Amino acid sequence: MHGRKRIGIYGGTFDPVHSGHIEVAKTVCELFEIDELLFVPARVSPHKVTRPVSPAIHRYAMLVLATQEDPQLHVTTFELENQDRQYTVDTLAHFKSEFGNSADLFFVMGADSWSEITTWHEWERLLALVNHIVVTRPGYDINSDLVNSAVRERIVDLRGYRQLPRVLTEVAGEKIFVTDAVMLENSASEIRRALRDDDWNQFTRLVPPPVADYIRKYELYRESNEA
Repeated sequence: MHGRKRIGIYGGTFDPVHSGHIEVAKTVCELFEIDELLFVPARVSPHKVTRPVSPAIHRYAMLVLATQEDPQLHVTTFELENQDRQYTVDTLAHFKSEFGNSADLFFVMGADSWSEITTWHEWERLLALVNHIVVTRPGYDINSDLVNSAVRERIVDLRGYRQLPRVLTEVAGEKIFVTDAVMLENSASEIRRALRDDDWNQFTRLVPPPVADYIRKYELYRESNEA
């Protein structure tokens, strides 16, 4: 973290992308001085195999619409184009190889994902590959006891900071940063429930206007069986 380009990687099903996702991306870019953030929509999330996922073309299109006004935010089809299940560790290894020594990589995850991190495929290797940014979320505790002592030593608690301390920009090695700079409250399941219940006021509050228009146009999530 010493002058090289900084690339953020934000993975998920994004079914659909919502305003919380965009707020997280923009805030992370500002706080960590990220030059470019890549949204990486998953073909199928290994942790969500029990729920059908909307077609990739729709999820990709909504992400493009949601990010089109911000030149820092981009969408990659890397995982969507992979016919096999794509684990996050494989995705991070791919981008680390692609960027090489030209950039520092930061993988963005929510507190809900952190709470399940030890169930992820090759989770220790995953956490050692790149820097990680864990974004706090109401109802989820950031529990460092989930991981071993070697991983805990790399956790940097930035809760309360709204500007990256200079000393951290000079520290070498991959770190796990915990931030409360943005509290992600929206969830894709809320959006699907709002559409199921014809709650248009709630729906339009949760998603960017172009995404709302797209969902209406293609009548997505109308058959959602969210509880």
